[in-house]
Amino acid sequence: MKFGSVDTPAQIDFTLPPDHPDTLKVLGNKPSDSFDAYVGCAKWNRKDLKGFYPRGTKDELEYYSRQFNSIELNATHYRTYGPDQTKTWADKTPDDFRFFPKVVNRISHFKRLKNVEASLEEYLHGMQGFGEKMEMIFIQMRGDYKPKNIDRIQRFLEVWPNEIPLAFELRHTDWFNDPAVAPQIYQLFEEHNVANIITDTAGRRDLLHMRLTSPVAFIRYVGANHESDYTRLDDWVERIALWKDQGLRKLYFFVHQNKERESPELSAHFIKSLNESIGTTLQIPGEEEQGSLNL
Repeated sequence: MKFGSVDTPAQIDFTLPPDHPDTLKVLGNKPSDSFDAYVGCAKWNRKDLKGFYPRGTKDELEYYSRQFNSIELNATHYRTYGPDQTKTWADKTPDDFRFFPKVVNRISHFKRLKNVEASLEEYLHGMQGFGEKMEMIFIQMRGDYKPKNIDRIQRFLEVWPNEIPLAFELRHTDWFNDPAVAPQIYQLFEEHNVANIITDTAGRRDLLHMRLTSPVAFIRYVGANHESDYTRLDDWVERIALWKDQGLRKLYFFVHQNKERESPELSAHFIKSLNESIGTTLQIPGEEEQGSLNL
């Protein structure tokens, strides 16, 4: 992922900002009865995750899904797949594996949420093949999608099926940093139980709004291929531990890199730290087949 990349990451202040004050209200300020964590990468193909797959691996998804418990599926952003294909993917994975497909760009980028009912119906028909292995769908808007189009988001959420969990990623800074706009979008997401995605990337620190709109944290983390990537992940573990004590019920954390080949190593570091900090028992990728991934 090139979004937010910089040439000199050592000069960036990667400190996580304080939580938005309403995040605590959404979480409820008491530990929840259950907590689920899903951590993964954005892709499973060998070209992007060079060096991750053992020699002789015949099926990349089958191997990937036995190292991670989830994937942020960006493939569905670029074309519409039918249910036969999504079922084929699902059938290759263990029972507890979960997919997080991205809404097709015809809806988000080309039509920009305008008159998308037919396209949405076609897209969601294809997603049915995942069955119970589809945990949550997410939509990402272009960086030039501005608050003047908030009415389109409202209409989109009104036609979105209530039974399908949804997360929303907005990239124009005014959504979070305009005091007249931010409360409107937060309230809209809360009303529709939509997860407000937090994007952590070097060149766009303004997107760290730290405002949860449901007891679900959906984090898209973009490393900078720099040694600071690991300390940044440790800071996230500390924040997630706090949120869990305050009532967080689900964590969805997906690791990207400017050069994706390092994503599995960063994910393994994050999972190991998370297990040690809050007691999760997630498998550390690569431990069984390949030994340690340089943790």
